[in-house]
Amino acid sequence: MPQPMLLCMVGLLGLAVGSFLNVVIYRVPRGESLVRPGSHCPRCRSEVRNRHNIPVFGWLLLRGRCADCAEPISARYPLVEAGTAALFVAVAAKFGLGWQLPAYLYLAAVAIALAAIDIDVLRLPDAIVLPSYGVALALLVPAMIAEHSWAAGLRGLIAAAALYALYFALAVIHPGMGFGDVKLALLLGLYLGWLGWSSLAVGAFAGFLLGGLAGAALLIARRADRKTRIPFGPYMLAGAFLAVFAAAPITHWYTSLLVHTA
Repeated sequence: MPQPMLLCMVGLLGLAVGSFLNVVIYRVPRGESLVRPGSHCPRCRSEVRNRHNIPVFGWLLLRGRCADCAEPISARYPLVEAGTAALFVAVAAKFGLGWQLPAYLYLAAVAIALAAIDIDVLRLPDAIVLPSYGVALALLVPAMIAEHSWAAGLRGLIAAAALYALYFALAVIHPGMGFGDVKLALLLGLYLGWLGWSSLAVGAFAGFLLGGLAGAALLIARRADRKTRIPFGPYMLAGAFLAVFAAAPITHWYTSLLVHTA
């Protein structure tokens, strides 16, 4: 399949998945069903009409307000949809039409949902994280068999255990680290380890770096203090995807610095 066609199809898929992720982000923390009732306004409970349920364009058509009660609709809805589509396209451009593509598209979808939920409620729901272990294995094992990537599979399992152990130790030592982050570390370790040890190192370090920079910025801006709980999941996920897309150039840059200073 020509790459432009692949990217177009994956982008449309991303829009549709992003629309579903909006439901996941709103309902999972509340313990609500993802199936019933259908999409509706939280205020007046009116069902969203089909023509208004088109990703991004529905929000634009409504001008960001409910068609029945004029309640403002958060701009995050189209942003999640467009962001999912953009991330799906980036993942497809990275991996192409290969066996790994479904696994990393799934990770992209889960990452957006978990990041948004963690920002909202400071929690990474087990209802999303724990089933993702099985889904990840179900998607990566066929890739391992088809591409004879036995080393990648073993490395992924070892990396998952190692990153889990690191975060578990940190959670025990530092009360601010939640066990939701520990469980997420197991999933990210599997995906990053599959790509290589450099991806694992870059992804793990980048998560701490991004989280530290964000925390420092909030302290400087006086929007938080040392006791304020800050969601760390979004930074873990951002660091992981930074590694997915750029681990090789980052590793090359860092090793070149070591060579010059030696």
